[in-house]
Amino acid sequence: MVTFESWKEDLTLPEFPMDSESKGASEVLQWAYDQYGEQLVYACSFGIEGIVLLELISRVKADAKIIFLDTNYHFKETYETIDKVKKRYPELQIHLQQPALTIEEQTEQHGADLWQTNPNQCCDLRKIKPLEKAIAPSTAWISGLRREQSETRKATEYLNLDQRFKKIKVCPLIHWTWKDVWRFAHKHQLDYNVLHDQGYPSIGCANCTKPAYSEEDLRSGRWTGSGKTECGLHTT
Repeated sequence: MVTFESWKEDLTLPEFPMDSESKGASEVLQWAYDQYGEQLVYACSFGIEGIVLLELISRVKADAKIIFLDTNYHFKETYETIDKVKKRYPELQIHLQQPALTIEEQTEQHGADLWQTNPNQCCDLRKIKPLEKAIAPSTAWISGLRREQSETRKATEYLNLDQRFKKIKVCPLIHWTWKDVWRFAHKHQLDYNVLHDQGYPSIGCANCTKPAYSEEDLRSGRWTGSGKTECGLHTT
């Protein structure tokens, strides 16, 4: 088993077929669950990439562990999407991971609207620390990162050494384009967040997410005007 501790720079993975419908994603997932079993968890945002991954994961491991970082700031449409997914895949173990602080407690300790006054600290309290706790028992975790999404993600590999969480990070969708994602979702009639149809290609917390203003940067609606481009889950 490949672990954070046993990682080697010359690590060689099996060849995954790029000509399959999933561009290697299904094969990567099969390999990962064969390797890690119950020690593998998927941290899902329930955006369109997440919806695609849930379908692919359900074919490999119907009772897979799924974590959603419930910041308590999400759109109501996101929670509605989670309810639809639960009905479609009743065997999936979907857990809504809560922050240590309620919004009221956070306001009392750090002031009102921390997401606006210090968005990095808000993400740390409501996303990074909760994920750290949620995946602590696991050896590896799955993410829906795609190379096409942004400059900070273009070097992502199928298997990554996650220095922040000291885990192996598995990214099955690295070769998928935005068109690939939607083609698959429509072909298999997957339920997805209706905000995607309203100009929100990337959906995070309601306070920090607006419709994208650039087709070249699908994450341009996140933290608009703050200079922030990542919540911190995928950076060191």
